[in-house]
Amino acid sequence: MSNDFEYGSGGIVGFAPPQSNPTVEPEMATLMPSDVLTLTTRLRGDPNDARKRFGDYLFNLGESLEGFGAIRLGAFGFACTATTYLLGQDEVRRKFEQLSRLYGYPILSSAEAIELALTELGAQRIALFGPYPAWLQAASFAYWSQAGFELAAKGGINLGSGSGSSNTLDIYKLRASRVVEAVLRLDWQSADAIVLTGTGAPTLRAIPDIMCATGKPVLSSNLCLGWAVLRAIGHRAALPVGGDQSVLIDGWPARVAR
Repeated sequence: MSNDFEYGSGGIVGFAPPQSNPTVEPEMATLMPSDVLTLTTRLRGDPNDARKRFGDYLFNLGESLEGFGAIRLGAFGFACTATTYLLGQDEVRRKFEQLSRLYGYPILSSAEAIELALTELGAQRIALFGPYPAWLQAASFAYWSQAGFELAAKGGINLGSGSGSSNTLDIYKLRASRVVEAVLRLDWQSADAIVLTGTGAPTLRAIPDIMCATGKPVLSSNLCLGWAVLRAIGHRAALPVGGDQSVLIDGWPARVAR
């Protein structure tokens, strides 16, 4: 792929993290190959009501995409999993299809990307980790069960039971070491794969440690979204998934900052 810019000979991709999310951009900087130009905009929503905010991210997506101006992306990643859990894949896809026709590039969600990777991996039984408050964790469990996956184990780090803003923002204060500890407490032994959901949770430093400790494929929202976007632009760094392959993107483990 070529373009008119100094950077991005391998393609131009865009991502939109939630407005307070400090995790997506550094993780995508690690995941994306050096020849891919990675740009970001922000999802915008109600600062006080978490349930409304996650819906706003979808309904206001057109305004977020306007932030790219005249730059023509090869593909775009919607870096919020909770929106799909609460609104459903059908509503999300309808909005994405509408905006894809308008802007001329594919739009993928992190939830869709996880499902694509699990399907290619042939994983039906998953151990699901989500560092969410109870109400959002329940929506996550229901979503993956309805999508046809068996939850061999499920759990997370309880960030509160209310529906306000602060209890969903606490995900951003997690450390990878705490994610590893929480995942290893799950009954993951019978799972085909371990899924770390939530784009705000730092997972790239956690994934190799969990894989080493369990011997299981480990997928995360950001890893899968980065892979799906690279695959959408036909980049060679997007690896085929099969057997115990869950690296997904060539070379990223060596780029993880310790």
